[in-house]
Amino acid sequence: MATEAALEPDVDLAPAEALIAKYQDSSELTIALLQDIQDHYGYLPRPVLDLVSERLGLPRTQLFALATFYRAFSLKPLGQHVIQICTGTACHVRGAPKLIDAFTYRTGCKCNDTSEDGKWTIQTVNCLGSCALGPLVVIDGELKGKMTTTRAYKDIDKILGKSADAGDDSEDE
Repeated sequence: MATEAALEPDVDLAPAEALIAKYQDSSELTIALLQDIQDHYGYLPRPVLDLVSERLGLPRTQLFALATFYRAFSLKPLGQHVIQICTGTACHVRGAPKLIDAFTYRTGCKCNDTSEDGKWTIQTVNCLGSCALGPLVVIDGELKGKMTTTRAYKDIDKILGKSADAGDDSEDE
């Protein structure tokens, strides 16, 4: 296990040890443990998953199965700003594909990836559960309904500290 931790030397395992201790006798709360780990580290570092496997006696494959099944988990660091675009049916027909294009164009980040500079992560999600507000986007945890490409540009420019040069919010370019 120590050699794998050496692959990510910047991962401090002490916080993971404390979180594991909190759930030590509750293997049925593995998802909650993984959520806490992700909240702390911003993703699920492999050395930490290896430590969880070792300490709780869970197969590493089980942890990776959970981490890859649930879209809320990430096995690699997320960007400083995370944009989630709903691509469920209601959002799709109301313009989600145009929003994906707008966000990827404005940020230079590929969809379902993190930019090389670590500033952006753009993800598609199957449903955010608020179809009446579609198309729906979550930017840094803030839900934004009835999103347009114009508003997408303005939101990105606001994050970048630029004045938005896009037109009226009612437009859907």
